[in-house]
Amino acid sequence: QVQLVESGGGAVQAGGSLRLSCVASAYGNYDMGWFRHAPGKLHEGVATINTDGTTSYADSVKGRFTISKDYTKNTLNLQMNSLKPEDTATYSCAAGRHEISAIQALGRPWVYAYWGQGTQVTVSS
Repeated sequence: QVQLVESGGGAVQAGGSLRLSCVASAYGNYDMGWFRHAPGKLHEGVATINTDGTTSYADSVKGRFTISKDYTKNTLNLQMNSLKPEDTATYSCAAGRHEISAIQALGRPWVYAYWGQGTQVTVSS
């Protein structure tokens, strides 16, 4: 069992930046990702990173968000720049072991076995 704890959410103005972190309770090389959910919207894959280092991003965040892993700290990060009001959502990190590409994993949250509780990001205009 792996527990994931997110941090770094908050309220910022449009154009600002936030850095989300997700700490895993157990050491292991997992495929991981960030997903978000906003009221009235579908659950959306934001960014994924596989164990081979390949990454994938939703079109809506490409060029603005960067996903990375810090293996020494068992931490998954999401650097979010140039934030927009439409980025407002609860962001959750996920971990698991799957056999699909990082791109495919963006649209398949069910391949991740472990989920954090989420951290709220609010972007005002």
